[in-house]
Amino acid sequence: MIAQDQIRRVLDRIQAAESALSDPAVLGNPAQYRRKVREHASLKRLEQAAEHYFRLLDELAESRAMSEEPSADPEMAEMARAECARIESELPAAERAVLSGLLPPEPADSRNAVFEIRAGTGGEEAALFAAALFRMYSRFCDSKGWKISIIDANGTELGGYKEIVFTVVGEGAYGLLKFESGGHRVQRVPETEAQGRIHTSAATVIVFPEADEEDQISLPENELRIDIFCAGGHGGQGVNTTYSAIRITHLPTGLTAQCQDERSQHRNKEKAMGVLKARLLDQRRQAEAAKLGKTRLDLRGSGDRSQRIRTYNFPQNRMTDHRVNLTLYSLDRIMDGDLRPLFEALAAHDLEQRVAVELA
Repeated sequence: MIAQDQIRRVLDRIQAAESALSDPAVLGNPAQYRRKVREHASLKRLEQAAEHYFRLLDELAESRAMSEEPSADPEMAEMARAECARIESELPAAERAVLSGLLPPEPADSRNAVFEIRAGTGGEEAALFAAALFRMYSRFCDSKGWKISIIDANGTELGGYKEIVFTVVGEGAYGLLKFESGGHRVQRVPETEAQGRIHTSAATVIVFPEADEEDQISLPENELRIDIFCAGGHGGQGVNTTYSAIRITHLPTGLTAQCQDERSQHRNKEKAMGVLKARLLDQRRQAEAAKLGKTRLDLRGSGDRSQRIRTYNFPQNRMTDHRVNLTLYSLDRIMDGDLRPLFEALAAHDLEQRVAVELA
């Protein structure tokens, strides 16, 4: 059980956070203002979670007292015991919500996400699986009201993707989708298989946060090589006739980003630059994590991307996430974008590990 005075000490910071939001010095500093807005929003979420948690504790104490009262009517005592059971079943989730609010927020969690899906072993079937994953994430983002914008795609004749890069724009997108980085394996009968045999193929997913002004990522012109070429692929016939596609190479690191989704060369350059900055930020974050050392299994994109994280078994309608030993027999719904049960399990596991590290 969490000490209530510890929660209240943290909540005491709400007034200071609200005062800071009206401070001219903070208002005049966009980066500091955004940090204060995030801090205030985090504290208000904690306040809401704490009120619910405290209310449950009070109700549990009252129900226990009633159930243990010697002179209580037997029927009333039985009702009180049933109420105790109900409250006790709700307490773990309420406690997790409070613990989540007490932990220092991860600044990147509120940002948009940049996704890369690449077909792995399995040829055309792997490319079709990459397209199925893109559809799965697209359906999930639609359900959240988030917007997907394709940056670059390398399609195949059968409708698969050798590679697709896209952004997800929505509050908290990276925080929810960051667990998806890693190897995704599929077991199914491919459309190209005439004998009905089950094949195994794979795709790799990488998710990283979009960079913003706070990151202070500088890209001097003399460190960039910009190539312009004819767009092709999913953009349609029109894009093939103009030199609008952009590829930007960061010479010091060798990192590249390209965009051919827009007809405008300027818009393609802008999008490619955004992806390149996100990749540089991701590289910086990984280097910092390696320097500090990891004391817990990291489910996020800064973890081991070569790790096989999930298996999708179509004949058995089964999805297994190997990091949390979670198996769901609802693969049809998952592929249609119903990822909520999976994300809840991953977030709960990550929270437990973060709490263990903080307490240690």
